[in-house]
Amino acid sequence: MTSEFRPLTVRSASTGAGVDLTSRTALVTGGGSGIGKACAVALAAAGALVHVVDRDAEAAKAVAAEIGGEARIADLADPAAIDALPAEADILVNNAGLQHVAPVTEFPPERFALIQQVMVTAPFLLMRRSLPHMYAQGWGRVINISSVHGLRASAYKSAYVAAKHALEGLSKVVALEGAPHGVTSNCINPGYVRTPLVENQIRDQATAHGISPEDVLTDVLLTRSPIKRLLEAEEVAAAALWLCADHSSYITGTSLPLDGGWGAN
Repeated sequence: MTSEFRPLTVRSASTGAGVDLTSRTALVTGGGSGIGKACAVALAAAGALVHVVDRDAEAAKAVAAEIGGEARIADLADPAAIDALPAEADILVNNAGLQHVAPVTEFPPERFALIQQVMVTAPFLLMRRSLPHMYAQGWGRVINISSVHGLRASAYKSAYVAAKHALEGLSKVVALEGAPHGVTSNCINPGYVRTPLVENQIRDQATAHGISPEDVLTDVLLTRSPIKRLLEAEEVAAAALWLCADHSSYITGTSLPLDGGWGAN
């Protein structure tokens, strides 16, 4: 990939944030890479003990070792695996997800069901497990990594769009139920984030269409975004950390777009 769109230099998500999570425990799904890893790093830097949940054992253990956290190996498509995760989380970051692109008429039903299981049912089960602990102590933060596709739609992404829209609704219900107990629930809605998956997609599309990676970025992925760059995972993590602060305790039931202006276009 050429130097025209090298990763943006982003300050550490904890630098200057003024968020002290000492004595707090966080559970981050999909924490072995990408946004999940960035959230785990930011929360740990602010003082939290982080349970790094991922089905990739090697990745989860590596991140946990890096931040002094705990690795939890779990396939979120399996409810029994979710039942084995810690229930005493003060901060729950629902981040794990997957994608499949196909027209509705050709979309495999079993793939559609799997995406709902991992991206809707698993967050519900994790909230159900964590909320009693949060209620008992009068403090908690549920942070759902949604997407611009939780607010808008794109063709060929029926399962992903449906799951993210469902997550938005679930988050709002938890916001209403959790408010009397000092628990907030919010969604963060990123556009395209620089992850290995997205960078590989850029390279593959450039090869397939015979265009440059820069043209794939600006003319395909970011065609609806006024800001023509990928979002960095650390920027998403900074938003998650901000939502954990005491000064964000009045913010609940919201969706925070980090979409480069996509929603305004």
